[in-house]
Amino acid sequence: MRTPYGHEVYAMAAEYPSAPALYEAAKMVRDAGFKRWDVHSPFPIHGMDDAMGLGKSWLSAVVLIGGILGISTAMFIEFGSSWGLYPLIVHGKPYDWKVVPAFFPIMFELTVLFSAFAAFFAVLIMNGLPRPHHPIFNWDRFARASNDGFFLVIEARDPRFTEVEARELLERSGGQHITIVHED
Repeated sequence: MRTPYGHEVYAMAAEYPSAPALYEAAKMVRDAGFKRWDVHSPFPIHGMDDAMGLGKSWLSAVVLIGGILGISTAMFIEFGSSWGLYPLIVHGKPYDWKVVPAFFPIMFELTVLFSAFAAFFAVLIMNGLPRPHHPIFNWDRFARASNDGFFLVIEARDPRFTEVEARELLERSGGQHITIVHED
C-alpha cells in the first residue's frame, strides 16, 4: 500500500489522552482481530499484555536450552577428559565419580554463561534488532512517547488491515491525531 505521494505505508497510528484510554483501545483492537499492532507509552501499563492478548514469551525456553547446552558442554569437557581421555590418579585424587563435586563450579558457570548468551541473542532476534531506524519515528507526534504520549499503531502488514477499517476502529476507540505512518 502506498500514500498519494508514493511512500510505502508502514501503519495507521493514533494518540490517546491517557493510559486507561490506551488500555481500552488495545482491548478493542484485540477484539477486532488484528494481529500486527503495538502500543507505546512512557511507562509500563499494568495489564496491557492481557489487553493486547499476548501469550507467554518463548524467551524462557531459549534460555533453558542455552542452560542445558552449557551444562552438557561442561560435563563433556570435564568428564570426557577426566574419565575417558586421561584417567590419571594425580596426588592421590581419584578419577571416578568421587571427583564430581570438584566439577560443580565449572558446570554452574558454563550453565550461566550459555544461558546469558542465549537470552541476549534471543532478545535481539525476537525484537528485530539491531534496527537503525524504525518507521514510527517518521511521525512527529511520536516524539512524545517517552514523555507523556500514549500511542497505538496498527501495522499495514496485518492481514486485516485496510485504511478505512483501521481508521474507523481507531476513531471508535477514542484515538486522536490519527495518521498514516510511512516507511521512508
